[in-house]
Amino acid sequence: MKLVVVTAGLTQPSSTRLLADRLTEAVTRRLADPEAPAGPVERAVVAPRVIELRELAVDVANAFVTGFPNSRLRAAIDAVTEADGIIAVTPIFSGSYSGLFKSFFDVLDNTALAGKPVLIAATGGTARHSLALEHAVRPLFAYLRAVVVPTAVYAAAEDWGGGRDAFTDGLGERIERAAEELTDLLLHRAPSARAEQEQVVVPFEEQLAALRPPA
Repeated sequence: MKLVVVTAGLTQPSSTRLLADRLTEAVTRRLADPEAPAGPVERAVVAPRVIELRELAVDVANAFVTGFPNSRLRAAIDAVTEADGIIAVTPIFSGSYSGLFKSFFDVLDNTALAGKPVLIAATGGTARHSLALEHAVRPLFAYLRAVVVPTAVYAAAEDWGGGRDAFTDGLGERIERAAEELTDLLLHRAPSARAEQEQVVVPFEEQLAALRPPA
């Protein structure tokens, strides 16, 4: 089972990466729980792959100009396309996802996320921007035909308090709830139609014969 984490934080370190790490830890902990029902999919979990979009910013821009991703960007695209589940985290700028975050998903094939479970999350300076997850980020993945978990996790600046308070505890609860929802989708979803189609290989001769006009 392959879990890919896409994080669009621009600084090093960033609260966006911190939120991505907490979500990843919560999901992998639940996937590794021996008491959790395994469902119809394989239980083996590959170490999560983290894609830092700040490292691919120039590659993404070049892909728009040339029409072709370079090898480093292609590796990231392939990882997302082949993933069983995705955690996608973006900072919120001007009431929406970051341009880098949107640009990365723009270079994906429009069928790459079809039927794929996705947990969406975001960070921002104030809780007033929390609805950006619902009016901007969720519609983006709905358009890409991903299966987005019901709980979207937003972390404002005040959520990173050092002690146990209402804000910090509330963030922890949202993280655990979203992680549980993503884990349930990963463990219980049926094999995708894409995977079933990939198992059927039609010989090239048969493909040519189908193109010939009838005698």
